[in-house]
Amino acid sequence: MTVLAIQWSRRNPWGFLGVSIVLWWGLYQLLAPAAEMLVTVLPLTPESALSHTLQFFFYDTPKVLLLLTGVVFIMGMINSYFTPERTRALLAGRHEGIANVLAASLGVVTPFCSCSAVPLFIGFVQVGVPLGVTFSFLIAAPMVNEVALTLLFGLFGWKIAALYLGLGLTVAVAAGWLIGRLRLEPYLEDWVRELPKTSADFTAEALTLGDRIGLGLQSVREIVGKVWPYILVGIAVGAGIHGYVPQDAMASLMGKDAWWAVPLAVVIGIPLYTNAAGVIPIVQALLTKGAALGTVLAFMMSVIALSLPEMIILRKVLTLRLIAIFVGTVAAGILLVGYVFNAVL
Repeated sequence: MTVLAIQWSRRNPWGFLGVSIVLWWGLYQLLAPAAEMLVTVLPLTPESALSHTLQFFFYDTPKVLLLLTGVVFIMGMINSYFTPERTRALLAGRHEGIANVLAASLGVVTPFCSCSAVPLFIGFVQVGVPLGVTFSFLIAAPMVNEVALTLLFGLFGWKIAALYLGLGLTVAVAAGWLIGRLRLEPYLEDWVRELPKTSADFTAEALTLGDRIGLGLQSVREIVGKVWPYILVGIAVGAGIHGYVPQDAMASLMGKDAWWAVPLAVVIGIPLYTNAAGVIPIVQALLTKGAALGTVLAFMMSVIALSLPEMIILRKVLTLRLIAIFVGTVAAGILLVGYVFNAVL
């Protein structure tokens, strides 16, 4: 199927895009009535907990998959402009401050994940990118990724998505700048500090619109094909919370009045292993049950930005002291985001 789509996109890229947009929008409009119809044909009491749980699952599963497919396709095309070589070239030679902002912004739009952390880190060191700038990129890339941003926009609106983007970038820029001020290069592993310096020169490869569409389709196949189990688990957990957890109980545990809820959410989120697509449905369910937005966002950002797998991968290039400083700085920024959201919303 993907091969045929790629062939069609290369023959008639604009026609492919037009048909894809119409088909995607038509399917999206059918989600709510289809979910309601599925629940009504089942032998369930309309206002029962199971009925609410299943309707949440039947509606959110295709919705999240459609949103994810759309954003991964678009970002796959955009990412064709940002190879690791081009990203390193854009950041090399920049002054700190401006470079931190640029690095964090590139972290949002580039396709790199925790599995790319070590080769990217090494590449940045070799072309002379300052350590703090590198950390701004590494923090923003998972924390303010395009999947989380788009799903937040689709589920909660542009204001929440914009606040998440702005505060997430602020954390990445501020944490990277602070790490740069601390002059922590001696805490890199010895073999990383001894790497020979290389040039940041980069020559762009010319790609047609059809080529970029093909890369977008390839991203959909690789990313959606990899994360859909997490999505199903996340939506199932969210559906259970939506249907069975009493609203008063959730408000007391994760509400604004519980000062300890934000740090507890961060502590709980760090050891979990999931991604933005899997955690967003849980976020949605928690909010509908009365959890405070700042507390829930702190939980989500800690899951995405401070996951144990990424820390294990970074241990190959960072000493334990530098990892502890990195985790502490980012965690403090996430706590700030949580308390700010709880205070203003």
